[in-house]
Amino acid sequence: MKRLLAVSTLAIALSGCAVGHAPVNGLLYSRVTGPVGVTGSADKPTKVGRAQARSIFGLYAYGDASIETAAKNGGIVKIHHVDHETQIILGVIADYTTIVYGN
Repeated sequence: MKRLLAVSTLAIALSGCAVGHAPVNGLLYSRVTGPVGVTGSADKPTKVGRAQARSIFGLYAYGDASIETAAKNGGIVKIHHVDHETQIILGVIADYTTIVYGN
């Protein structure tokens, strides 16, 4: 019983350490994709660009997940829409990816 309580307490304590932007979170694992924004462009997007930032234990974070960097990585000059993807593993590592679609 004490072991179960200790493991549960540790899991709850770590679940908030690595933070991400997701509408829902799983205690052990999350991988959620959602919208960021759209433009008035009627052109069908033909290119995709990605940019990523990572957090470890919520103590150390690095990366550039900006829309500008994602567009540059995809060779996009006219943005159609932008999505994001958040992945959180055991509350330890959180990845935030910006995904830009356009031409």
